Amino acid sequence: MATRRIPEQIGDLPRIGRPATRALLQAGITTLADVAALPQREVEALHGVGPRAIAILDAALTARGMSFAP
Repeated sequence: MATRRIPEQIGDLPRIGRPATRALLQAGITTLADVAALPQREVEALHGVGPRAIAILDAALTARGMSFAP
């Protein structure tokens, strides 16, 4: 079975590590706007997305005047 190469960064998302990036890609999330459309708990529930990735995503959202969905 061939493995796909997972990029370190996708779209305008910050670098959050390969496991978290893989999880977002598998969920169809490729931009900060995609992240902002979801509640934080839903993103946290993705296998591979841990507290560090959430903190980085939250900081990136805040820097752009965005936040996780309620």
